[in-house]
Amino acid sequence: MILACQNISKSFGEKEILKGISFHIEEKEKLAIVGINGSGKTTLLRIIMGEESADEGQVVKAKDVNIGYLSQHQDVSFDDTIYAEMLKTKSEIIETERRIRELEQLMHGREGEELEALMEEYNRLTSYYDRENGYAYESEITGVLKGLGFTEEDYNRHMNTLSGGQRMRVALGRLLLKKPELIILDEPTNHLDMPAIAWLEGYLSSYPGAVIVVSHDRYFIDRVATKVVGIELKKATVYHGNYSYYAAKYKEIRESQLKAYMNQQAEIKHQQEVITKLKSFNREKSIKRAESREKMLDKMDVIERPETVRADMRMTLEPSVESGNDVLTVTGLTKRFGSTELFNGLDFEIKRGEKVALIGGNGTGKTTILKLINRITPKDAGTITLGSRVTIGYYDQEHQVLNPEKTIFDEISDAFPELNNTRIRNVLAAFLFTGDDVFKQIKDLSGGEKGRVSLAKLMLSPANFLIMDEPTNHLDINSKEILEDALREYTGTVLVVSHDRYFINRIATRIVELKDRKLFGFIGDYDYYESHRDTVYSAQSGGTGAQDRGTEQISSSKESFLKEKEDRARQKKRENDLKKLEARIEQLETEIEEIDGAINLPENATNVAKLTELSTKREELDKELIEVYDEYYRLEAEE
Repeated sequence: MILACQNISKSFGEKEILKGISFHIEEKEKLAIVGINGSGKTTLLRIIMGEESADEGQVVKAKDVNIGYLSQHQDVSFDDTIYAEMLKTKSEIIETERRIRELEQLMHGREGEELEALMEEYNRLTSYYDRENGYAYESEITGVLKGLGFTEEDYNRHMNTLSGGQRMRVALGRLLLKKPELIILDEPTNHLDMPAIAWLEGYLSSYPGAVIVVSHDRYFIDRVATKVVGIELKKATVYHGNYSYYAAKYKEIRESQLKAYMNQQAEIKHQQEVITKLKSFNREKSIKRAESREKMLDKMDVIERPETVRADMRMTLEPSVESGNDVLTVTGLTKRFGSTELFNGLDFEIKRGEKVALIGGNGTGKTTILKLINRITPKDAGTITLGSRVTIGYYDQEHQVLNPEKTIFDEISDAFPELNNTRIRNVLAAFLFTGDDVFKQIKDLSGGEKGRVSLAKLMLSPANFLIMDEPTNHLDINSKEILEDALREYTGTVLVVSHDRYFINRIATRIVELKDRKLFGFIGDYDYYESHRDTVYSAQSGGTGAQDRGTEQISSSKESFLKEKEDRARQKKRENDLKKLEARIEQLETEIEEIDGAINLPENATNVAKLTELSTKREELDKELIEVYDEYYRLEAEE
């Protein structure tokens, strides 16, 4: 055991944040802490680091354990070049190397005890140098810098010329190079692009020490974590697996808890109705039977209703008018900023119903393409054509569509006057605005809060072509899932720029990558892209004109596209059929419970005709329930 939290509780004033949090981490273990915004994840990390004190409980650390911590608000006031700052983490190695070279000179011509003393120090230092991989420290530094997205041209850039995100990447690199026994990272992927996140995943997965990470990046957690601590409603539950295991197990546990609660509530209600009826007879025997049942209820271990941070929130998103089949056609698109050419002669098209993810490294021009389509930025060459009856709904990172003088509530209600207060509050709650938060003025919101308001407006839009730039930034996992569910069922068309790979996996039917000023196309989700990108890169670099314009060129591409389209349609139909069967199962079970309740009513006990009718109806429902279950399991088993 390298670290353990034992019954940690913390309140700020009257607001309790954490209650009885307990978990531990072993050497080499990779642990992720997940929970909604405001659930106390960062507070817990600060308690572990001694920056906050717990009201109750304690943090137990292994003796002399070395911990490296990267917070979301790291001190990044460095005063040297990027490479020099990284080099400082190897100061002991560099000093050891200097002393070894010095000893090699001093040993010349020395004899006896003096030589023995020098050789003893030399052997000790060379052993330390070997153990700390001193011969490779420079390649270690360049490996980390390149992994985090810095080029060799960046190495000599002074820190005060970097953006906040770039400085955070340097801080992360410094921490990794120090190689502590326990690394603690708070949202480490916030300032990284996809290649850098993928590199960090590999680095942390193979890291010889332990790792604790707080993150909303589900794909990242899936690749790194071996244990997940879920914080919900102040308490923690430990799940031994990655994010996918946690999500499945969490759902299973919640459904089991809710079912047990509902069943018990139904039984309590039934018993209370029987007791009331028995007492109404006002006979000694019936009153005694009623009292007997009351005693039974008093002894019952009542199950509390499972609390949940996400009530049955569901957003429906539907275009008011269906567009034509050709939604967007782009040919020969070119854009330069001064002497820098972002891209030249890009061609691509989007059809109705497609959900296209546009990906690529930072600075490649993804956001610029969205602005060109929306005519916010002028193009240098090429044509952009929208299809028949296409109406765009645009989510941009600058949130230009918001009125700074309005409250959040008024911003939504003025834009959609047909919505009632309950509907508006439900939508805003899905994007983390509850209670009096809805009456904050737009001008007083943070960038992340403005982003969530813009997203709420977009989700209520009647548009049939949604164009979205990094929509999951500043959303917690629950809000991301609400958005994903809405987009998956949306019958319109979506073009989204995102670095959230889990989000892309859930919603994308096609991926377009902007790389080396060209477009590469992939018919599938992010996992498909990862497994096919090398094939597509080599095929496209073959050199035909069509390939150079950025269209996907792989053998039998038309047949492949049609087959995958059919597979996706079949899969979507299967998912819809399963949902319908689940709803029918729930309906049948409810009807059976109601009939059971009616059969047990005292007034029906001697009514033979009524009991026969109820029993016949129950047999019919039981038969149908078995048939529906059979169909459900048959569909569920299909690949």
